[in-house]
Amino acid sequence: MKKIKYSEITPEKIYNRRREFIKRFGITTGSLIIGQNIINTANASTNNLEKKITEYRYITTYNNYYEFGTRKSDPVEKSQNFKTKPWEITIDGEVEKKITLTIQEIKNMFPSEERIYRLRCVEGWSMIIPWLGFSLSKILEKASPTSKGKFVEFTSVYDPEQMPGQRYPILKWPYKEGLRIDEALHPLTTLVTGLYNKDLPNQNGAPLRLIIPWKYGFKSTKAIVNIKLVEKMPTSSWMRASPKEYGFYSNVNPNVDHPRWSQASERVVGSGILSERIPTQMFNGYGDEVANLYSGMDLKKYF
Repeated sequence: MKKIKYSEITPEKIYNRRREFIKRFGITTGSLIIGQNIINTANASTNNLEKKITEYRYITTYNNYYEFGTRKSDPVEKSQNFKTKPWEITIDGEVEKKITLTIQEIKNMFPSEERIYRLRCVEGWSMIIPWLGFSLSKILEKASPTSKGKFVEFTSVYDPEQMPGQRYPILKWPYKEGLRIDEALHPLTTLVTGLYNKDLPNQNGAPLRLIIPWKYGFKSTKAIVNIKLVEKMPTSSWMRASPKEYGFYSNVNPNVDHPRWSQASERVVGSGILSERIPTQMFNGYGDEVANLYSGMDLKKYF
């Protein structure tokens, strides 16, 4: 398959014309390689390639972002004046070289490329989103993690003046998440700068967020200000809030139900109220790429 340049990426106006999309890229399987980047159109149904990429209007108006409120519409309604410039991200902890970069320096150093990933929410809904980003491993390599860096902790911005949700103890602020170092270094683990060939909107986590496509969406830290290499497993915000419901790993696993609902199926956002739910795939459909990370682990115990 020929390498596709960034300038050749499908423009927004034909994203939702699935026949042209499929024909343009010659897609024949659920996963393909474009250059060195894994692009996965993962879908849980057998007619995978007949599914549309989620429309921009749904991606940007149906969000979980508790810093702005608990309703799905709160992020788009309450984030439009959120200031993302100036913005700095620090990588520190168990590293040989602590670094601090502005968001523009990051974009200049690590050009974003398109990655089509499924986002699966623990609440049972999903989207297929054309993200723009780069592998987290690239920025971690710049800081040179030491042998003591066994885990990576992510911290979001704390700014209750701009983020009204942070004025309430919904979670312990600022928002924190964590990955094991091998999960963080996996090429699918992506720092996102945009979507739909545009800069990342405020309601979707601007200016920089995380996507781990085989994990539930709440692992995807938004508005990141700090990435810290640590020796011990960090306690994430949702683990702290409800450890019986939200484990550290949070891999998409249809065989492990949330205590209050099943994870065996999901609703594709934008497919219509009366559309049938589809079966949820193990690791969100990315098992071929990531199952080896959990070899020998009891995934019901380490959920």
